[in-house]
Amino acid sequence: MRNRRAALAAIAGAASLALTLTACGQSGEGGSKEDKGDAKGGTIGIAMPTKSSERWITDGANVEKDLKAKGYKTKLVFGEDDPEQQVSQIENLITQGVKALIIAAIDNKSLNSVLQQAADAKIPVISYDRLILGTKNVDYYASFDNEKVGKLQAGYIVDKLGLASGKGPFNIELFAGSNDDNNTKYFFNGAMSVLQPYIDSKKLVVKSGQTKMNQVTTLRWDGATAQKRMEDILTSSYKSGKVDAVLSPYDGISIGIIAALKSDGYGTAAKPLPVISGQDAELASVKSIIAGQQSMTVYKDLRKLAKVATDMVDATLNGKKPEINDTKSYDNGTKVVPAYLLQPVSVDKTNYEKELVQGGYYTADQLK
Repeated sequence: MRNRRAALAAIAGAASLALTLTACGQSGEGGSKEDKGDAKGGTIGIAMPTKSSERWITDGANVEKDLKAKGYKTKLVFGEDDPEQQVSQIENLITQGVKALIIAAIDNKSLNSVLQQAADAKIPVISYDRLILGTKNVDYYASFDNEKVGKLQAGYIVDKLGLASGKGPFNIELFAGSNDDNNTKYFFNGAMSVLQPYIDSKKLVVKSGQTKMNQVTTLRWDGATAQKRMEDILTSSYKSGKVDAVLSPYDGISIGIIAALKSDGYGTAAKPLPVISGQDAELASVKSIIAGQQSMTVYKDLRKLAKVATDMVDATLNGKKPEINDTKSYDNGTKVVPAYLLQPVSVDKTNYEKELVQGGYYTADQLK
């Protein structure tokens, strides 16, 4: 199949004038009639979930940069957390004749029909960070070790509370990501594999009683939704006692949780903020960590993720097999999708300079 796709890509390149005329008037974001020109591999479609999250803006920019460095042209679209809009955008990219698609899904079960259109057009699909479910028409998956993300978050809470040395009991509340994102279960299950023994032994107490994933998810990873839920928990379950830790799967959710806690009087010497986890090392949350509010974040170097995805596209379009390191973990319900998984890193006040500044992810001025 790879050789066939490469051959088709070559034929499409030779027929660039015809394709240009066909696509005329249909160009999307960043496109033009020249997109079907003689760039190394033509135009690659990139579908990201939203511009409301810093990380997806960064992902889109990184993927575009790497593809252009390899000689490709790009069309980058953002679905603004609307699954129907993302489907429509991908349909338009297919109509415009892109050579490959890199997709970070908004709703991982909403793309079956449009990806069949991609398959019919012999367009390979790379699932980016969020695994697309229920379709055979996903070629490769580029992501991080998502279960490890949850383990890092939970392990940090265990260490900071001193649970492994017998301290406790402590009160903890649990948050998970969006229920339509396949990564949510990996993050949550990874975290609970660490926390559950302490919950079972009563060293960790969930006063809200909300411990199942379907009770703690946060639709679209929305910080305001998390803030409202945290406010409700504080009102209903903490008329006495205090929150000692919050498992938060993502920085944007953490910001909402912190807002709720501060409005309830947390963040003072008499009532310090609990241990609060996070993910993605977003700028606002790194500043919050430096200021002593959010406790930690899980850093995922998005530059490396973009490189993995663009290397997958380049290899596939040239009849080669991309580098993968996992062929068992990511079953999307129809097939096991070959994956390349990168390693996440726990970051807090003690090592943010080494990991983020010395590593070139942020400058010291950005973190002031």
